[in-house]
Amino acid sequence: QGAKVTLHYNSNNSTLAGIVADYPAATCMVKARVDNEIEVARAFEESIKKLGPVQVLVVNHGIWPTENVLLKDMSLKQWSNTLNVNLTGSFLTIRAFMQQLVRNRVQENVAIVMVGSTAGRFGEWYHADYAATKSAMMGGLTLSLKNEIVQFCPRGRVNTVAPGWIRTPMAESALSDPEVVKRALATSPLNKVSTTKDIANSIVFLASERAAGNITGHVVNVDAGMEGRVLNPVTVLPAKL
Repeated sequence: QGAKVTLHYNSNNSTLAGIVADYPAATCMVKARVDNEIEVARAFEESIKKLGPVQVLVVNHGIWPTENVLLKDMSLKQWSNTLNVNLTGSFLTIRAFMQQLVRNRVQENVAIVMVGSTAGRFGEWYHADYAATKSAMMGGLTLSLKNEIVQFCPRGRVNTVAPGWIRTPMAESALSDPEVVKRALATSPLNKVSTTKDIANSIVFLASERAAGNITGHVVNVDAGMEGRVLNPVTVLPAKL
């Protein structure tokens, strides 16, 4: 639809190369560790040099440690790394985005769309580090920044998309287990695992001033209507009611 898109990666750009090859004039790739202040600043400089000032930022990076670890057993190294990447990385990226808005006097179609998670809404046992970062993004960060961005971009907007389970190559092995799917969809009336297109459509909607120009400070849950977690089998009743 005429958009110019910067594609960010940390170490592996293999999934992005084809897009850049198909749209060489409208895309560019930038490499950066999101928790590195210098690399984030350089990524924006490279993007602006090729495509011009950035109007829309999608904060879509994140890590989810795969090992199940209770908080009492979690190392400070794991906790710090998850917060550095997911939360400090969001801070550095959003700050650099806002700074270039001011420098380049960008006013049209300004938006930030962050990607949260149902973990930020319902929590996620064994992954308290990840859940804490997503809660912070969906809560305090979204609600604070929607009031800050209008100080220099009066029509600027900040929203967050919060997916549940998404059918991706990374999740395919887990979703091949019927019991995992059963528990994942137990409180979801639509009984559907989201596709990447479901999430992308919501992000594009919120990024568009024409479509969502009066929506800011909101979390859009793309989770098939999920109402919570199933922690105990429904056939197990407590000893005393």
